[in-house]
Amino acid sequence: MSSTDVARRSPPTLTLAVLSLGAVSYSLLQSLVAPALPDIQEATGASASAVSWILTSYLLAASVATPILGRLGDIHGKERVLFWVLVALGVGTLMSAVATSLPLLIAGRIVQGAAGGIFPLAFSIIRDEFPRERVAGAIGMMSSLLGIGGGLGVVLAGVIVDNLSYHWLFWIPLVAIVASAALTWRYVPESPVRAPGSINWTGALLLSLGLSVLLLGVSQASDWGWGSPKTLAMLVVALLVLGAWIRNETGATDPLVDMRMMRIRGVWTTNAAALLVGVGLYTSFILIPQFVQEPTSTGYGFGSSVTAAGLFLLPSTVAMLLVGQFTGKIERRFGARASLLAGCAVTAAAYALLAFAHTEHWQVYLASALLGVGLGLSFAALANLIVVAVRQDQTGIATGMNTVMRTIGGAVGAQLAGTILAGTLVAATGLPSEGAYTAGFLMCAGALVVAIAISVAIPGRGRITAATAVPAD
Repeated sequence: MSSTDVARRSPPTLTLAVLSLGAVSYSLLQSLVAPALPDIQEATGASASAVSWILTSYLLAASVATPILGRLGDIHGKERVLFWVLVALGVGTLMSAVATSLPLLIAGRIVQGAAGGIFPLAFSIIRDEFPRERVAGAIGMMSSLLGIGGGLGVVLAGVIVDNLSYHWLFWIPLVAIVASAALTWRYVPESPVRAPGSINWTGALLLSLGLSVLLLGVSQASDWGWGSPKTLAMLVVALLVLGAWIRNETGATDPLVDMRMMRIRGVWTTNAAALLVGVGLYTSFILIPQFVQEPTSTGYGFGSSVTAAGLFLLPSTVAMLLVGQFTGKIERRFGARASLLAGCAVTAAAYALLAFAHTEHWQVYLASALLGVGLGLSFAALANLIVVAVRQDQTGIATGMNTVMRTIGGAVGAQLAGTILAGTLVAATGLPSEGAYTAGFLMCAGALVVAIAISVAIPGRGRITAATAVPAD
């Protein structure tokens, strides 16, 4: 009996569990190394600017590969592409685990980041294979794992580095990745839904180049300055290249990304909201741990260790996990747009609380829990809104582009927060002022308020009622 035959009889719960294992493994790796950068810098003897490429290289690779892998899945089969993506993720993680030099570690991180197609491929498999009434809940749960894994990575990083070496930041996830690849091969069904065609490699090259230049400019903006000639030049070049990509895709017989799809109101509005929700998620991984680690002598910090700082994000991770269990019921009862509006509102309220009430530990813990609720609702809604807005054979590329928008938003938010903190250092201590953190939290709250305004423009059809529905503009 072939593995495909076995997979065909696999219950949806088992398929979702297998997909979730791979998704958590990938999302853990996006944040697990961030708190350990000082330890990696010391172990490798690299400079602070050089070691930052451990994060930047991962981000660039993920942004470039995610939409391409989503499209490959639509064309060649989601399960097949997902399996090889997990294999690549395992190879990159193994390279990072054995690396004793920075170049090899960065190379491993590039390979890891290229596995970003896990999420759009998983969304596509769920849409193709699950009973209609279970699609929204399963997609919502999968989408929330991006935030859950990211938060859990920050929580676990300090514990691992304090008791082991930085190599274990990769050995531990590698076990889950190998298991996920094997289980995917054995139990995840191959979908019969395909999108005939081929990859527009000219479009793929232009999109990759444009995103790389954009994210490189954004990632260096806090060091170069947002108004510096280098930063502005990078952003202008990125816009020109992305403009050329749009022109190429519009005239292509078989585009990588169908621009008609991107112009659907339910798609472009959801992508714009995703950009701003990304600001809310990824910036929390930076601002909250750094805030609580500031020494008590500053008058506002808690003097927490790296391990203790990660625990302040634990309520957020737990809340996202709990919310993920109910996203299907919420979507069926209220619709995905209402879920997104509520999620953005709760997330904005959490950042407002952090801005104006952060003198006690319980206040930060409460805000963290609210962030988890808000981001859990938002992430689940974003994926479902995209799925319901496009044809079934466009699910991979459409959700891949939405994932990229969240990543870009996270990169922009993190760099803006870093710029705010670096621009208000107190001369006597060399540390950011309390007002800098307040400004950073308010920036995130403002981004979520704008996301609410954009979300109002999303079409009200927020329920998955037919797998092949094609909404009007």
